[in-house]
Amino acid sequence: MDGPDDAPVLVLGPSLGATWHMWDRQVADLSAEWRVVRYDLPGHGGAPAEPAESVAELADRLLATLDAIGVQRFGYAGCSIGGAVGLDLALRRPDRVGSLALVAASPRFGTADELRSRGVIVRTNGLEPVALAAPAAWFTEAFAAAQPAIVDWAVQMVRTTDPVCYIAACEALATFDVRTELGRVAVPALVLVGAEDRVTGPAEARTLVAGIPDARLALVPGAGHLAPVEQPAAVTDLLVQHFSAAPQDTLTAIPLQAQPIAPAAPAAPVAAPAPDAVDAVSAGVPEPAGRPDPYGPGMKTRREVLGDAHVDAATAGDDPFTAEFQELVTRYAWGEVWNREGLDRRTRSAVTMTALVAGGRLEELAVHVRAALRNGLTPDEIKEILLHTAVYCGMPAANAAFGVARTVVREETTPRS
Repeated sequence: MDGPDDAPVLVLGPSLGATWHMWDRQVADLSAEWRVVRYDLPGHGGAPAEPAESVAELADRLLATLDAIGVQRFGYAGCSIGGAVGLDLALRRPDRVGSLALVAASPRFGTADELRSRGVIVRTNGLEPVALAAPAAWFTEAFAAAQPAIVDWAVQMVRTTDPVCYIAACEALATFDVRTELGRVAVPALVLVGAEDRVTGPAEARTLVAGIPDARLALVPGAGHLAPVEQPAAVTDLLVQHFSAAPQDTLTAIPLQAQPIAPAAPAAPVAAPAPDAVDAVSAGVPEPAGRPDPYGPGMKTRREVLGDAHVDAATAGDDPFTAEFQELVTRYAWGEVWNREGLDRRTRSAVTMTALVAGGRLEELAVHVRAALRNGLTPDEIKEILLHTAVYCGMPAANAAFGVARTVVREETTPRS
């Protein structure tokens, strides 16, 4: 925290792989007018390595921290995943957010498949490949060439992040998608993006501006993904202008002595999700009586485990010959069996691969080796499973399985250039 205790509060959220130090060059100017609160993501910058499963969980943890230091209303500026946290707060807790700045943000960050593939690479190779690639993703070529010390800082920042927390953050972004909800953002928003950002660039920024009712776009020349680091003066000026225009009584800190920390209330029971619109149209298999249709949860799990690309290819088109079979697979294999609570996904992947080796279903085995990596199994664990099948399913079956699995593991775990 920086700035006067009784000043309006401005919270700054970091990018994935970065720490609160990415905002260092904004703090001197911002803290003259605001009480600036910066935070680190789990496992970043020495923060406790307690992975969060979703962007909403990150937002809830942030609110709990702000409650503990006596902050009720605040302005919020976040970069990348920090921007996703800001969007979640504006949508779910508009009573807390007075004004919003979204830096290098997006209503959806690439595809779920891309983010989960990055998690597989980190789980297999550690964070070193991601750390070495960070400067090219975060900065323009000219800046990286002229600022070797900052490049080294960026690499070290990613290198010292907890890998499990990094993977969890990738998974959180993989499930984040508020494209259809932007119209409900009811606070003024500045959408700020580097003109040369190759990660979440001007196209994503324009999507935010088009969807948020009170939003304006600020394009920063000569900046990549971490515009606050690369063009600090321009970003600071834009933030000052934006938050100065917000009514200051909406960004007010509550004095610490006025905010005793209440014990956490017990969690409310979670209601079963209502079937979405697509669930209401079945292809002939009747909804089971007396309980929710498993089709919607089944499709969600199927996509999370197998990936959007595979599921889209399997269900593409309106082929009446296969439509009912695909619905059967989604509703019962994925909705009924994969969603049961008795086994976690890692274990179900191990069982599935073993069954496929025993049955000689090598095409399906390739799909489920890829799924096993996404579900958290390492290449060494997959190797041990296949060695075990050699004893119980036979050497020829295991030999063929190793050939399939080797190809998939190499494809999925080789760092992208």
